[in-house]
Amino acid sequence: MRIFFKAFLGLVLRDLRVLMREFVPFLLRVGMQPLLFLFVFTYILPNMSGGNPLGGQGGSAEFGEILLPGLMAVAIMFSGIAAVALPLSSEFGITREIDDRVMCPLPLWAVALEKICFSAIQSMMAALLVIPMALYVPSHPVQAHVTNWFLFVLVLAASSLLAGALGLLIGSSVNPKQIGLVFSILVVPITFLGCVYYPWAWLSSIRWLQFGVLFNPIVYMSEGLRAAVTPGISHMPWWAIGVALMFFLAVLGHLGIRGFLRRVLS
Repeated sequence: MRIFFKAFLGLVLRDLRVLMREFVPFLLRVGMQPLLFLFVFTYILPNMSGGNPLGGQGGSAEFGEILLPGLMAVAIMFSGIAAVALPLSSEFGITREIDDRVMCPLPLWAVALEKICFSAIQSMMAALLVIPMALYVPSHPVQAHVTNWFLFVLVLAASSLLAGALGLLIGSSVNPKQIGLVFSILVVPITFLGCVYYPWAWLSSIRWLQFGVLFNPIVYMSEGLRAAVTPGISHMPWWAIGVALMFFLAVLGHLGIRGFLRRVLS
């Protein structure tokens, strides 16, 4: 057991050292999209001569509060998938770099689990990076009101692990040459239909879509962070969010680890 944890920690530290060497590109990769969204929707539009078409009665401050947890969810999803799927596309390539990892004194499923856990660390860093952006970029600073820290930590951790599990599934199931296509036909649609820019409750006038998006895991990331960070905005019940996140994490984690094992042993 001691050798197991030592080897697992060794893999994490190795990946962390590589991340520190490329920390600036990491910040640019995870921070550019939320920065542009905040700049356009909460700074440029409110200061336009015609006013903010998305402001509504509550103005840009209210829209910023809606957008903040959604952008955190997007940062988690993109960072989690990119941190696992993109490296796997090269590790499973012609050079078979993955063979160096699986030679460590760990079972293969633990190597896959380490990838999920390390991607979760990056996802949490990406999500927390959005908060200071929301304080300084918008014309009316958005304030996070975390009233339940336990819920916030739980949703943040579960969402980050879920994104890593999805990245593992994509990276171990998709041909490396098709990774870009997967981002176009899978990642982008689930983001725009993930209640990132609007609460789930606002879809009540489009009932078929309101129920259809329930199969999208990023919906529960957005709603969970909305419940924890901006509880004044309408959101799903916390128990439904928790159950859904655990369900998707279990399913995607199982499929991702099984796909990883099959790919390594093939």
